[in-house]
Amino acid sequence: MSFLIQGGRCRSCKIKLSVQYPIIELLNGLLYLLIYCTYGLSVKTAILCALASVLIVISVVDFRTYEIPIGCNIFIFVLGIINVFSDLPHMSKYVIGFFAVSLVLYLLWLLSKGRAIGGGDIKFLAAAGLLLGWQNIILAFLLGCIIGSVIHIIRMKVHNADRTLAFGPYLSVGVLIAAVYGDKLINLYLGYLGF
Repeated sequence: MSFLIQGGRCRSCKIKLSVQYPIIELLNGLLYLLIYCTYGLSVKTAILCALASVLIVISVVDFRTYEIPIGCNIFIFVLGIINVFSDLPHMSKYVIGFFAVSLVLYLLWLLSKGRAIGGGDIKFLAAAGLLLGWQNIILAFLLGCIIGSVIHIIRMKVHNADRTLAFGPYLSVGVLIAAVYGDKLINLYLGYLGF
C-alpha cells in the first residue's frame, strides 16, 4: 500500500523504488494466506510460512547471483529441527530426508568437480529434506527439475538466456509445493498405481 500511495518512490529522498518490492511482499502475503487456508492456525502453518519467506529470498538471490546464502540454509535446517521435535514418532523419515537427495547430489558434485551442481543447492536440499522428510524431498527435487527444465528452455529460446541455470528458484518452487501439498500428491499417485 505504501508503494502505491507514494507513487513507487521513497518517502524521504523520492528516489524511484523497484516494483520488485511490492511484488515480493504481495507474493509472500498470498503464500501465507494459502498455507493458513490449508492448515489453519497451527505449528505447521508457522513453520511453512517461515519456509515460504526464506524460499522467496533464496529464489531472488540465487537468480541474481547463482549463490544460495548459507544463512537461508541454516534457517531451513532450524525449521527442520523444530519440525522433527514436533513429530518425534516419525523422526527417522526426516533424518533419511536429510540424506535422500543431498547425498546423491554430493556424489555428483564430487564426480563432476562442482560443474554439475552447486554446493549451495546440495546444502539447501539437505536442510529441506530434514524439514520435509524423504518422500517429500524426492518429490520436491523431481518437481524442481521438471519446472526448471521447462522454464529454462523457454528462457533460452525466448530471451537468449545463458545455458547456466540458477537452480535455486526452481528447487524452491518444488520444495514449497511438496511442503504444502506433497502428502496429498504422493497419496494420489500411489492410489493411481493401486497401492
